[in-house]
Amino acid sequence: MAHLQRILLVDDSPRDTEMALDALATYNLANEVITLRDGAEALDYLYRRGPFAARTNEQPAVILLDLKMPKVDGLEVLSQIKGDPDLKVIPVVMMTSSREEQDLVKSYHLGVNAYVVKPVGFHEFVEAVKMVGGFWAMMNEPPPCSVQPSHEVRN
Repeated sequence: MAHLQRILLVDDSPRDTEMALDALATYNLANEVITLRDGAEALDYLYRRGPFAARTNEQPAVILLDLKMPKVDGLEVLSQIKGDPDLKVIPVVMMTSSREEQDLVKSYHLGVNAYVVKPVGFHEFVEAVKMVGGFWAMMNEPPPCSVQPSHEVRN
């Protein structure tokens, strides 16, 4: 049986975090969900810095990332992830309440894998998280762990 990778949930709203965790639990996902409150914590986690320095090298199967957060916003986190050869293969799903076209366009220009506007209603929010989490954690086929980024230029 394949090892279940973690889901990284980064959201500064305790309410949205709790609803997302409830949604993933009702979907019976066995994946461990790591919850973080802001983009700075997310980057520390991904780069194994500070309180996350001792964590395993295993990266998450997917990152569910809020857009508007304190310290470091979701767009900056996304930019750093997709600009790093070792992290760019991690799927990132922007989970946000922003319907602003500029946020959507910038997210895709930076390499987001999906952009989901958080529904206002509880049941709709739960269903959105269940679908997104289920797809990326269970259905998506990630590249093998042994694949290393290639830094050489080929003609």
